[in-house]
Amino acid sequence: MPGMVEELFRQDSYLKEADAVITALEERGVRLDRTNFYPTGGGQPGDTGILRWDGGEAAIVDTVKADGGDVLHVLAPGAPRPTVGTRVKAVLDWDRRYRHMRMHSALHVMSAVIKGNVTGGQVGADKSRLDFNLDGEVPTKEWVTEEINRLLAVDLPVVPQWITDDELAARPELVKTMSVRPPSGAGRVRLLSIEGVDLQACGGTHVARTAEIGRVECTKIENKGKMNRRFIITLA
Repeated sequence: MPGMVEELFRQDSYLKEADAVITALEERGVRLDRTNFYPTGGGQPGDTGILRWDGGEAAIVDTVKADGGDVLHVLAPGAPRPTVGTRVKAVLDWDRRYRHMRMHSALHVMSAVIKGNVTGGQVGADKSRLDFNLDGEVPTKEWVTEEINRLLAVDLPVVPQWITDDELAARPELVKTMSVRPPSGAGRVRLLSIEGVDLQACGGTHVARTAEIGRVECTKIENKGKMNRRFIITLA
């Protein structure tokens, strides 16, 4: 079995294409020795794009986690398959990925604006959401919109940091989402810091500065239970 893939997307969210080698062929797709494609996880969808090699190319229609710490690049049904050992270029659908990055960073800001336990979330290219357990008054979508944009306008740096598994265990407040645990077990865990606004465990892809997000709008608040409210945002 192939070993753990080198996760280039954790080192550089802006890497649009990367050279790699096929390490395994499966019914659904291929594994690579290194990848810039983010696999579905933490509420963020897997990347899509194109896999190119000498004499061929195939559409990557999804990216998912595989066993052994690997990543499976799901190819379009009926697409040609390069053989194990083939040198390939993995090219992101950058417009879709960049919207995911902007949305994911915006959700981190929203989690700092709304005071409540996060019970779930989903990043999307067109709309994204966070669910909160709220004890007391529910803020209006207009207030949420203005508070998020007030912070985004400051243009704050968005910086990854790393701590050990033990340090994370000693600081449970760094895990905001009750339904999603950050990737751990490798000895260290990635945090995402938005200076003066938010610090939490997150393995997703993000923009480098909040101004890149642009203006966002909270378009809807849904009642999902006695205390649970779903806040939906879009990129303006």
